[in-house]
Amino acid sequence: MKFLKAVFLIIIVLVAVDAHAQSSAELKRRRDKLSEELEQLNKDYQETTNNKKATLKQLSLLKAQINIREEKINVINSEVRNLDNQISESNNTVHSLQSQLDQLKKEYAAMILFAYRNQSAYNKLMFVFASKDFNQAYKRLKYLQQFGTYRERQAGYIQGTQKELHVKINELDKTKQEKNNLLVDQEKEKKTLGSEKENQVKVVKDLSQHEGQLKQQQKDVQNKIAKTNREIGAAIRREIEEAQRKAEAEAKEAARLAALKAKAENRPAPVVVKAAPKTSSGYLNATPEAARLSNDFLGNKGRLPWPVANGVITQGFGQYTSEGIRSENTGVDIRTNAGSNVRAVFEGEVIRVVDVSGTYLVMIKHGEYFTVYGNLRSVSVARGQKVSTKQSLGVVATDPSTGETEVNFDIYKVKDAQNPKLWLAPN
Repeated sequence: MKFLKAVFLIIIVLVAVDAHAQSSAELKRRRDKLSEELEQLNKDYQETTNNKKATLKQLSLLKAQINIREEKINVINSEVRNLDNQISESNNTVHSLQSQLDQLKKEYAAMILFAYRNQSAYNKLMFVFASKDFNQAYKRLKYLQQFGTYRERQAGYIQGTQKELHVKINELDKTKQEKNNLLVDQEKEKKTLGSEKENQVKVVKDLSQHEGQLKQQQKDVQNKIAKTNREIGAAIRREIEEAQRKAEAEAKEAARLAALKAKAENRPAPVVVKAAPKTSSGYLNATPEAARLSNDFLGNKGRLPWPVANGVITQGFGQYTSEGIRSENTGVDIRTNAGSNVRAVFEGEVIRVVDVSGTYLVMIKHGEYFTVYGNLRSVSVARGQKVSTKQSLGVVATDPSTGETEVNFDIYKVKDAQNPKLWLAPN
């Protein structure tokens, strides 16, 4: 029974370790990915420093580095907590196995002592012949046989428990070393983070000495953002209005046909009850195909492919302040390699292709959802074209003055901007 308890305990521990291993593997994968992103951002930043003058691009890259490094430190913290739990569980297992081993040895010692005292054949025979009857004699003989077998089995249990205890102690030492390595890595990241924040202060100070140039750069960016937002808003309004006109025309045509049928059958024309006005979502989802696209798009939240094969988010969704100027990003800015293809994240219909301040913007409709891909150098699709998931839409543009290669990616539900990071699959 004690052996079964030990086996049961070991099974529970192995299951718990497996669960931790899965979590640890995912955290390690995320940490490695963040390290790759930081390496690429650092490379890009070093290239900008060769220009001798601080630019908005330097500041943008530094901010992206700081955000990702802070995220990496948080991931390391999670890994350390995970390892602390593993160490605690391993310690408990070691203590439990040690207690089991001590008990098994104690019981085995008692058996050896009993066997020593009754080791002669004479004592064994006397034990059997001292029985009251044949039935008792038979049971005593079987007992002596089973006693020997049990003693051998207990010796095997002791050896197995000692082996398992040795394995767990080695695992515990390995986990402790892994934790120490993570703590060293964490301190290194914190030190680098401090240096990056100091560089950020220096860049801001340098930029303040070129306030006129900075303001002009920011003004150009703001104008492009405003123009892009106007294009997006106008395109969505047109889609809603077109869907509404189509729905109303279909309703009128249905009423007309019903009246003609009633007249042909010499019946009074049916009374047309004016339907309650639909919402914008209702108009956009009026057809079965549109409703399916909306449901499928929503069903893939958190699993949509990225609009570029490789990329790092340099500016997130929502409001932010850049050198005292408050701005709002309706999507995310993703830095990628020069010449990269920009891909559709889901099937749909292209509803807008337009030049915005020298670069192209492509907009795709997915039922009541819209995805927007900005800052394209060239496009390979046209308005009204059906596209599939991961189909190329064009090539991302590179700013010739800064060398910056970024795609602007937005997601809208009707007119409401969504945070793309919540919709895209982990990169």
